[in-house]
Amino acid sequence: MSGLSPAVRQAIEAIEAGPSGPQVGAFFDLDGTLVAGYTAATFYGDRLRKGEVSALEFVRTVVTAVDGEILGGDPTRVADVAFTALRGVSEEMFSDLGERLFLQKIAGTIRPEARALVRAHQRKGHTVAVASAATSYQIAPIARDLGIEHLVCTRLEVEDGVLTGQPVGSMLWGRHKASGVRAFAREHEVVLGDSHAYGNGYEDVAFLSSVGHPVALNPHRGLRMAAQRLGWTVLDLRDPVTPSLVSLGRTVAALGGMNVGATAGLAVGLLTRDGRRGRNTAIKLGSALPLALTGVELDVRNADRLWSHRPAVFVVNHQSALDVLVMGSLLKEDFTVVAKKEARHDPRAMLGSLLIAPAFVDRGDSAQAREALDALVDRIRGGTSLLIFPEGTRSSTPVLGPFRKGAFHLAVQSGVPIVPVVLRNTGELMWRRSKVVNAGVVDVCVLEPETDWTLDNMNDKVAALHERFAETLARWPEEDD
Repeated sequence: MSGLSPAVRQAIEAIEAGPSGPQVGAFFDLDGTLVAGYTAATFYGDRLRKGEVSALEFVRTVVTAVDGEILGGDPTRVADVAFTALRGVSEEMFSDLGERLFLQKIAGTIRPEARALVRAHQRKGHTVAVASAATSYQIAPIARDLGIEHLVCTRLEVEDGVLTGQPVGSMLWGRHKASGVRAFAREHEVVLGDSHAYGNGYEDVAFLSSVGHPVALNPHRGLRMAAQRLGWTVLDLRDPVTPSLVSLGRTVAALGGMNVGATAGLAVGLLTRDGRRGRNTAIKLGSALPLALTGVELDVRNADRLWSHRPAVFVVNHQSALDVLVMGSLLKEDFTVVAKKEARHDPRAMLGSLLIAPAFVDRGDSAQAREALDALVDRIRGGTSLLIFPEGTRSSTPVLGPFRKGAFHLAVQSGVPIVPVVLRNTGELMWRRSKVVNAGVVDVCVLEPETDWTLDNMNDKVAALHERFAETLARWPEEDD
């Protein structure tokens, strides 16, 4: 369980040692528990930026929040103000907003160790649910990403596809959340005495008291004191890495280092009159220097498999722009990629294009695409390996996307093996929408190369390979050592 704190490892071991089956529940609070921060603030901030918050609503929100925090009023009144402001808004539009904000902002706030706790319960076949005062529009994208089916949450009233500005029943805050969990347990035949719950606020005391295994997770001061008094488990999970001035400075230096390394490699080629040697030296230096300058280290399992079956098609899961540098550092020489035709004139990609000569494909021109891919097949047969990300795009989270079959067709046509490479942590060190690289360790596991690919067995083999990737990400090999 690399990357997990000793306390989280111990918690997961306790889960794994406990009973299995759907009669055991695992209830996770959302804000401050599964995610660092508050999703409601993200939604409100988006409305503020778009000018959708009136002056009156803003004043009411501020006054109500101050009353709740300082004068001891009811904090759910802030939610009532927010709900009222949604009167007349299309439910479909609000749901789409939740999906967009998840991709743009919220996905990067999911705590990696909270994800590990969820997976541990899922491996045991427990009934996992998000139990939160938040609405389904805030929770659903996160729950889907985590593979959580059930939501015990505040529901908003909808009439003819439009929000009315009122909740359905009570907002699930405080004792109402506890009541919601008990009702859910009765409906789904969950034994609460055998179940687990995770929360972070003092208002979660009633909710946590509903189960036999309560956990105060990154608790506020009031809940921490209550947990200590009641003998509950307290877990402090690390938050997702956020960019710092040091990281920004290192990233700027890394960009310079990448150019210096690539230029030095090309100079070697000119001096030795060996273009291939120069390009390969440039790839090595242009990948290794930026990683070193940003403080990124690689922990590689089965590194020998990177060399045992060349040329090959290397298929890699994709979470971050950092993936390309990591793979360049690993493959080192004699490889290329497939790129969109538009990237040929992108100044950011020109140096890389010079080094690895990508196969530029115009997806709107089938004849050009066929010609480019035929030429690529000839290059692979001639000794150049192919690096490709079969998901097709970077994922916002560690969850694995579906594999497209282009890489596997190229392996069949070229008659070369598939070498699967699983990356873990690149998305944590450089989130999809970030331009800053944070220091840390990238875990790499090179799986057993696969040969004998044919058009007849491709569908089955791609499905099995996708499962191997997912299983490796869920249970890193060293966890079984």
